[in-house]
Amino acid sequence: MVVPELRPWRAARPHVTRVANAVRPRLARAAGAVRPGLTRATDAVQPYLVRTVAAVKPQVTRLARMPRPEAVRTWQYTAGAATAGLALAATVATAAGPWDSSGQRTAERDRAVALERTGGTDHGGDSGTAAAGPRPAPSAPSVLTALGGGANTVKSAPTGQALAAVLGPLLGNTALGTRHTASVVDVATGKRLYGAGAGTALTPASTTKIATAVAALSALGADHRLVTRAALEADTKELVLVGGGDPTLTARADAEGWASLRELAEETATALKKRGITTVTLSYDKTLYAGSEIHPIGVNDNLAPVSALMVDEGRTDATASGPAPRTTDPAADATRTFARFLSDNGIRTTSPGPSKATGRAENLAEVLSPPLSALVERMLTNSDNDIAEALARQTAVAVKQHADFAGGGKAIRAQLKKLGLPLAGADFHDGSGLDRADRLTADLLTSLLVKAGDPDHPELRPALTGLPVAGFTGTLTSRYTDGAAGVVRAKTGTLTGVNTLAGTVVDQDGRLLAFAFLTSDTTDPGAAQSALDRTASALAACGCG
Repeated sequence: MVVPELRPWRAARPHVTRVANAVRPRLARAAGAVRPGLTRATDAVQPYLVRTVAAVKPQVTRLARMPRPEAVRTWQYTAGAATAGLALAATVATAAGPWDSSGQRTAERDRAVALERTGGTDHGGDSGTAAAGPRPAPSAPSVLTALGGGANTVKSAPTGQALAAVLGPLLGNTALGTRHTASVVDVATGKRLYGAGAGTALTPASTTKIATAVAALSALGADHRLVTRAALEADTKELVLVGGGDPTLTARADAEGWASLRELAEETATALKKRGITTVTLSYDKTLYAGSEIHPIGVNDNLAPVSALMVDEGRTDATASGPAPRTTDPAADATRTFARFLSDNGIRTTSPGPSKATGRAENLAEVLSPPLSALVERMLTNSDNDIAEALARQTAVAVKQHADFAGGGKAIRAQLKKLGLPLAGADFHDGSGLDRADRLTADLLTSLLVKAGDPDHPELRPALTGLPVAGFTGTLTSRYTDGAAGVVRAKTGTLTGVNTLAGTVVDQDGRLLAFAFLTSDTTDPGAAQSALDRTASALAACGCG
């Protein structure tokens, strides 16, 4: 039985892997260029490394001595493992440059030095993201102050008049179509600073995933895990693979911290052999979800059939994100793969078919997904439609709605209503935003972001930390490389004739702002995307207090 809560390194491993993967290509490209200056860079970094190790050492020592009672929550172990990993990460940064898990903190430190503020590290003002290098971002302390964590070092919030002067002409760009709405809110106070049709509901596209994230985190909690299990019907020797709705369950040899179908098969085979069983009737149970598995848009490479049992999101290639060919029957394919793994471990099976595990079935083994917080972050960073639809159904299950597309939409709305969010005009038909019948307002999107930053709702924070970082991660990796890289964190949304952008930005006065821009009837998606990027960059460059 896999119990990730008791394995801090396993919890930290996927993050370390992603850091290494992010650093590796940049290190390879940079090696030839930086070698002559490596000695100088090492000398410059050494004092910071020494201070980092000295600062981390007491926490690592306390962590090593700390008892690990069952009551301690998953995030505490994960945080401890991450703290211990800082010393390792520091050595990587020394050689490869100013990289961290998202690039955000590095950019903030760079900007602090550029503005001659305290608390930053000068890495030459170039993050290495593009040839020209993006301008670095405001310092981390100003962000914390905007959230209420520091002294009065941040100037007052921008005025509506000043924001209108900056944003109005940009939002009037004909590339943004015939209809557009906007909202800008001060995260620290929740006060709306600027609005243009902010209460008018438009098609939100993938910015819907912000609502899905907040609803799922609210209903289930950030530490919730999805369980995939193998159960044995003792009287019939039927082995049932029971899907728990985890789309990140993987059959790959390197699970990278996600739940592993291979591991489940190994542990199941061991349990069967202990009972003297080497041949079973194999079935699968996908009854956690209800209704049609096919999204209203039809069969599409952006989304597999929504099933409570699948591996690697039903992808038939080696990709882990983005559009890809999908299997037409994720549950059956997953079970056939499970049968191969069982065979590799000495267990013979029949050809699998659908079934339902009874209450008498004995659990032989199970694997757990990473915490819901990690699933939410992956969903937002990569705009992952499969995770989004899974989380909508998981929310429906949690609040006892029918676990189909309509029930997921009702559950999302119900959870947001409990949080007191403005739902006038909002309509949810799925969790991903692929359904063109979805409707959200700019006012709701900014309110979701503010709520996620509310100190009274720490369980919602992954809805912010999962947002792609401009110029660094996810769907914004290749955007803003000549502008507000590292400053803008935002969820994108694109359908034919629809372009949206919603997220957070730190302005030139160090104020943390939430923004949402929705447009309809666009004719050139590339031009519309660029126009929205320029608008967000202008907000970042605004010293409008």
